[in-house]
Amino acid sequence: MEAARLHEYTDDMREGLTIDEVDRPTATGPDDVVVEVEGAGWCQTDNHIIEGMWAEYVPQELPLTLGHENAGTVVETGEDVEIVSAGDPVICHPVQTCGTCRPCRLGETMHCENSAFNGLTHDGGFAEYLHTSERAVIPLPSGVEPIDIAPHADAGITAYHAAKKAVAELNPGDHAVVIGVGGLGHIGLQCLNAMSAAKITAVDLKESALNLANSYGADHLVNPSEADVAAEIAGITDGTGAAQVLDFVGEDVTTAYAPDITAGGGDHHVIGYGGHVHEPSQALVNGEFSFVGNIVGRYAELQELVALVEQGDVDLHTSRYDLGEINAVAEKLEHREIDGRAVITP
Repeated sequence: MEAARLHEYTDDMREGLTIDEVDRPTATGPDDVVVEVEGAGWCQTDNHIIEGMWAEYVPQELPLTLGHENAGTVVETGEDVEIVSAGDPVICHPVQTCGTCRPCRLGETMHCENSAFNGLTHDGGFAEYLHTSERAVIPLPSGVEPIDIAPHADAGITAYHAAKKAVAELNPGDHAVVIGVGGLGHIGLQCLNAMSAAKITAVDLKESALNLANSYGADHLVNPSEADVAAEIAGITDGTGAAQVLDFVGEDVTTAYAPDITAGGGDHHVIGYGGHVHEPSQALVNGEFSFVGNIVGRYAELQELVALVEQGDVDLHTSRYDLGEINAVAEKLEHREIDGRAVITP
């Protein structure tokens, strides 16, 4: 089968991955599931993996097939698999977990001590077929197509995971800010809108992204190239600030907004990454706000997100590309030329 593989780290997205011919995976273990990939979302994290940013955090053996946002049709299962069978459409949680370590027992599956992460530590779905496990697949409801939902496997549940934490701290009349209405942000905004009664302000440099935010229910729009973000948020919130800020950019300039736009006792959720948090400790003490890190959501949260999709509360704005266009997609994303989410169709 064909697979898009990383052979060496590089900053040049034009030649980051190569299309190789590799063996098709098989279900050799009792809990194995082999999925024919119909859609695989491209993520900014894929660019970071190509750059080698994750090498110091997780073990990576190159060459590696990337792709951690996968959905498709089951073609083969191990002898003990019960929840799916050949022919079933599924979305695949990116992490294959053991189910027996303490984090798994506590439901914190993203912190499994024996996990394999598709496209990061284990061959992923930028290929015709994906090897995964029963614990990682979720059957899709009737009417939900794999190619349409694939990016929710990571972008969706990461955004949902952060939004769910934020919603728990939002009351009617509160304000929330979504920074970056891109591949994750446009999902997070919809989740906030579906699950809370807060007023939402969207912040983005691209007019097309702000237009998308407006269509998904944002109450206020701010373009940092045209207005002072802190002043705009102060005006919108009558000087109180936002109870919850979801930062889907995570660059130095956006984390630096925190002391000026976060309400006392509020949270600045860092979801996007690549920058740093540089704030004096006194700023946190004075504002009593918190920076909150967010990683991919739990398996159960992917189930919850699929329910939101099924009932029409969360939509995906996507564009589709062939496997051979994979480096062009990486370069487009590097230059912020993609609105919403790009989906590879192996």
